Amino acid sequence: MTLLTVWADDDPTSTLLRTADGAEITAELARIGVRFERWPVVGDLPAEPTSDEVLAAYAEHVKRVVDDEGYVLVDALSMTPADTQEWAGQAAAARQKFLAEHTHDDDEDRFFARGAGAFYLHVNGRVYAVLCEAGDLLSVPANTTHWFDMGTRPDYVAIRFFHDEDGWVGDFTGNRLAEDFPDFETLMAARAG
Repeated sequence: MTLLTVWADDDPTSTLLRTADGAEITAELARIGVRFERWPVVGDLPAEPTSDEVLAAYAEHVKRVVDDEGYVLVDALSMTPADTQEWAGQAAAARQKFLAEHTHDDDEDRFFARGAGAFYLHVNGRVYAVLCEAGDLLSVPANTTHWFDMGTRPDYVAIRFFHDEDGWVGDFTGNRLAEDFPDFETLMAARAG
């Protein structure tokens, strides 16, 4: 279940809005220029799919987004847990990088084909945490301050869309705001409770 939680950026202890209603999430995010939509989930992806397998499974939807938005690079990224020290170190480093507040010169469109992750959007004095799950497409407009939390044991498959062939390039703000707000695991617990 997708979950949207909103706080004032100076008070992470007081929730202004918490909803799992898809229509309410779509409307609330649209007010800040963020596109949210749901796609049917393809259930027969391999346990560790290649980028090509994921893109083929969602080809019709990917084509529509590319045609509508003019993206030139589309790929799929998989994070699958492994019980190795090497994987744990790589996952921790990746998580730490994306937890830092940043912007992009490009839109950041992500579709979750499997698993979950949380985008935190820092807009107009508020923090909007969008706990995305399989079937969710979130489009963060260019230059929107945000961060992403994949959790301490990342497990997701996501399609990424880019206008620039350089792919993901973050401009980090240096703001440590992300440290003050509930993390991915806390949002997952709130969703379950």
